[in-house]
Amino acid sequence: MQPEQEKIELYNQLVEGCLKNKREAQYQLYNLLSGKMYAVCLRYCNDKESAQDILQEGFVKVFSNLERYRGEGSFEGWVRRIFINTAVEHFRKESRMFPVSDLEAVTYSIPYDAPHHNLEMEDLLKLVQSLSTGYRTVFNLYVIEGYSHKEIADMMNISEGTSKSQLARARYLLQRMIIEADQVKKSNVAL
Repeated sequence: MQPEQEKIELYNQLVEGCLKNKREAQYQLYNLLSGKMYAVCLRYCNDKESAQDILQEGFVKVFSNLERYRGEGSFEGWVRRIFINTAVEHFRKESRMFPVSDLEAVTYSIPYDAPHHNLEMEDLLKLVQSLSTGYRTVFNLYVIEGYSHKEIADMMNISEGTSKSQLARARYLLQRMIIEADQVKKSNVAL
């Protein structure tokens, strides 16, 4: 059996066990998915405690709604969507987003001399993490998860224009932070 087929079969067995309220199946499913889902939660939170709260809440929703999984598509994708929605719900409870401005009026110009940045993936993720919650959430949903502005607007109960302006501002801020990080690295090398 191929590795992907084995994975599908394992998920099917664990889902069946969870539906029969078998603790061992729940434990195994949690162990298989918790690391990946925690990483998803961290992308949408300011701190580890909030990410852990979302992780806990997300798994409660997964186990409560397992009978709704129809076996169509990736089980892991189905679970991931629950966690993303849980993170967005958490965000909506915590704050409100207001449009920065209409997207057509948003113009951010930054001096860009095409630096050859030496930032590692971990550094880039930290920069994204440092964005405000609204910017980070829209950035993650659009850039990383691949949602459209319409889908983001529906999920977050905002307008498409707000989603677009939040993304534009997030990109601008990230570009500035990358340039600043490059300048700091260059000055440290010069010392």
